[in-house]
Amino acid sequence: MENSAAPRKTRFVSDPGNAICKGMTWRAAPHLDWVLTEGRYMDDINAMFKTLGARMAAQGAPFQRVRIGLRTVHPLVTALSAVWDANPDNMLEFQATHGIEQRSSYVGSPMQTITETGAPLRERLDGPLREDAHLVLHEMKAQGIVDYYGLPAPFAHSERGGIVAVGTARPGGFTDHDIAEVHRLTDGLAPVLEAYAASYMARAIATSYLGPRTGQRVLDGQITRGDIEAIEGAILFSDIRGWTALNATRPATEALEVANRYFEVISDAVENNGGEILKFMGDGVLALFPSDGTADGQVSACRQSVAAAHAAHGIAALAELPVPFGIGIHFGEVLYGNVGARARLDFTILGQAVNIASRVEAFCGRLDQSVLISETVADALGPGPVPISTEPIKGLDTPMRLFAPATI
Repeated sequence: MENSAAPRKTRFVSDPGNAICKGMTWRAAPHLDWVLTEGRYMDDINAMFKTLGARMAAQGAPFQRVRIGLRTVHPLVTALSAVWDANPDNMLEFQATHGIEQRSSYVGSPMQTITETGAPLRERLDGPLREDAHLVLHEMKAQGIVDYYGLPAPFAHSERGGIVAVGTARPGGFTDHDIAEVHRLTDGLAPVLEAYAASYMARAIATSYLGPRTGQRVLDGQITRGDIEAIEGAILFSDIRGWTALNATRPATEALEVANRYFEVISDAVENNGGEILKFMGDGVLALFPSDGTADGQVSACRQSVAAAHAAHGIAALAELPVPFGIGIHFGEVLYGNVGARARLDFTILGQAVNIASRVEAFCGRLDQSVLISETVADALGPGPVPISTEPIKGLDTPMRLFAPATI
């Protein structure tokens, strides 16, 4: 697409065969006023857009369907779409994953054409469709839509931009007035869509690199070096066994693929049990299961962390993960927040409890255990954990008893 920050050259597409306005005359301006004064405050762009579509239809806009599409920056999602339809059964909202550019649902579609040309596209559907018409045009025709019009919504600070597309079931299709108002509507929506896209991108980046809880803290403004709080939680540390040998015997790309599969296993297990991945460290993972500071909170955090450890090994077995890994768990107080240089910060946890969790995990290989927990975690869990060994822990004056948790 051409630079979306540049103004569109095509401002109006006339249809000489449909010059008579039928039905109520509508205007985009009142609806844009609503978007700017009320709609933009909605957190969910789908809710805002569906409300907008219903408002326009109620006040005479000849729309059977209205759709917006936004390109995104996200590790899993490449585009967002929201669809308002006069038929509630056809109301949609969906996210497109990466690789959509190679899928038949996108290749040759109106959305691809508008994206690549940066120009409006009109398709009349009230007559026979051309032989190469995309499936989506056939679907719209089957739903009674007789005229389709889509155009780009350029962003000021991104080349990605958005797309606004409308369809009508009104006999005769869109009038020149309708098309002109759709352009005005799109021009007014573009900055609001850009704001939504920027917010989505910020949240995606924050949660992808920092995790949902930590990412939200950063978005809420906890970004000053030294902005730290003391919290209690169960700390889970996991590490691949034989990582050095794996790298020595396999190509780097293959080793990286194995590492990513391992990280996914641990991430799924941790997040499904109430924890949060804080850091990937080489072939290791650091995760936190926060407590609310009460005795019950400690028990809950310890149970969640042990459940995650068992889940991780269960998932790994089903996925046939080709490398073994150990998990160590300890409970204690940590410092949670921003550390680093003035212009380069890291949001993490620090403290002796983190060091102990790492050292507990280091005994997994020597003691031939897939999961080891500290005495503190074992005490919180109550009956069940099996004593395995008593070992000296660097930083502690006395040796620590290590346990294997009972199977959950």
